[in-house]
Amino acid sequence: MHASPRPRSAAAAPFGSGVPPYAVSGIPFDSGEEAWFWAVQAQDAKAAGARVVAGLGLVQRPCEPADVLRVVDRLYRRRLLTRDHLHVLVHYGRRLAAPDVTRPREQRAHGLWCEAFERVNPVLREKGILQ
Repeated sequence: MHASPRPRSAAAAPFGSGVPPYAVSGIPFDSGEEAWFWAVQAQDAKAAGARVVAGLGLVQRPCEPADVLRVVDRLYRRRLLTRDHLHVLVHYGRRLAAPDVTRPREQRAHGLWCEAFERVNPVLREKGILQ
């Protein structure tokens, strides 16, 4: 007995059409930092017991918070981000503020922060999460 081929989703764009298959509606983030702060807040809320449900926020986004975290995790696993990058992203993400280059104690963190987003932003942009 042969199984019939899976029906194509009506939302899926044909290959070569120029439309990415993961294109979804929603307002993309202006920056990777904005997406990161949003994802960290959602993760902290989830850890505190909140239910994160897609589409119920004030602004419709083109992804879920886990998508942003997954991008960072994937870059870390490919050794494009180091533990130092992750430490800075988490620490300042929870503070909801980027490291301040004018503060001597935050200058190294600022460099790691910028370096991390130089690697994260192109991936987020490719996925349609950033403008």
